[in-house]
Amino acid sequence: MRSSLARSAALVVGLAALALGLDDPDARGAERPRARDLGVPFEGSPGLLNAITDVAGVEVGQVTLVSGEGKLEVGRGPVRTGVTAIHPRGRAQDDPVFAGSFALNGNGEMTGLAWLQESGFLEGPVVLTNTHSVGIARDAVIAWQGRRGPGVQPWGLPVVAETWDGWLNDINGFHVKDAHVFAALDSARGGAVDEGGVGGGTGMVCFEFKGGIGTASRRTEAGHGGHTVGVLVQANFGLRRQLTIAGVPVGREITEGPFRDDEAGSIIAVVATDAPLLPHQLARLARRVAMGLARTGSVSMNGSGDLFLAFSTANPGLATAKAATAVTVLPNDAMNPLFAATVQATEEAIVNALVAGRTMEGIDGHRVLGLPHDRLREVLAKYGRLSPTAPAGPR
Repeated sequence: MRSSLARSAALVVGLAALALGLDDPDARGAERPRARDLGVPFEGSPGLLNAITDVAGVEVGQVTLVSGEGKLEVGRGPVRTGVTAIHPRGRAQDDPVFAGSFALNGNGEMTGLAWLQESGFLEGPVVLTNTHSVGIARDAVIAWQGRRGPGVQPWGLPVVAETWDGWLNDINGFHVKDAHVFAALDSARGGAVDEGGVGGGTGMVCFEFKGGIGTASRRTEAGHGGHTVGVLVQANFGLRRQLTIAGVPVGREITEGPFRDDEAGSIIAVVATDAPLLPHQLARLARRVAMGLARTGSVSMNGSGDLFLAFSTANPGLATAKAATAVTVLPNDAMNPLFAATVQATEEAIVNALVAGRTMEGIDGHRVLGLPHDRLREVLAKYGRLSPTAPAGPR
């Protein structure tokens, strides 16, 4: 089932890219394996798609920009960038959701957080792109929302977040345009989510391997509510020597192709859940992303913008209520399974981003190696951590 969904999702991305005259090879290729397919062991029970879209209503759209090669010519390329858009209740819904956020390290940008923290609501989509395209993406979201009519307020304070793709991309060429943001917002769908060097993650580097977009989900047990937690990351952080997968020092074992001594990247994580949580509880959930990050070896270095947002699709209609309204909420004592789900899904989402990454060459011949699948399996086997067979269930 997932295979057909993945092909459908890739087709949507490809059509959006082709309509804009983009070169989008990732959208045309066959489905790539995910971490579980390679025998990487993880804790917890994933949802059907093992993606943020396992949370009912969540939709993701992506536009990938890949063109040119060789020497950097600012304004002309090479171009290795894009846009990823996440709609909490789907692109057709304007109903804000309860949300909270956390900054593990603040060397990054996520617009709109002042009002999100003040009001407790996320009013609209979350858009991910490169650092120097935050402004155009923010303006484009406002224009997109304006075409749909007035929102809760007559002014827009959208959430747009970034990571730096300047090692591979002509980041000062400002190649992301409003049309690309519109296409990502309008092409969003439920179902499988393309991963790796796509959308906002196109030019990203993670642990000195090719990084980008990754996603995963977890379901809590029925006795704990049977809730779903989904995580999507734009992974662009870490040094090779730090990389840990399933407790194994993979980065110290796979030494091909490292290129830097200091971290120059970040990670954005978006957590979605159908569990009924208040904004302060969602901020608690967002903080648990840091523990999933730590499982992969990160220490959140000075140059990293590690910014996390969590939202709940429960309790619809509250943002526009005109009188006292009943709210369903889990007690704090019931949150431990959600904390565990967030940590586990974050870890797997990051590894999925690495597994999906393909070797990419960008500006001035800068080349970033995709995590070699055969070497990963060898290292996991060496440490006795390779699953004997790829599971037949969610991937």
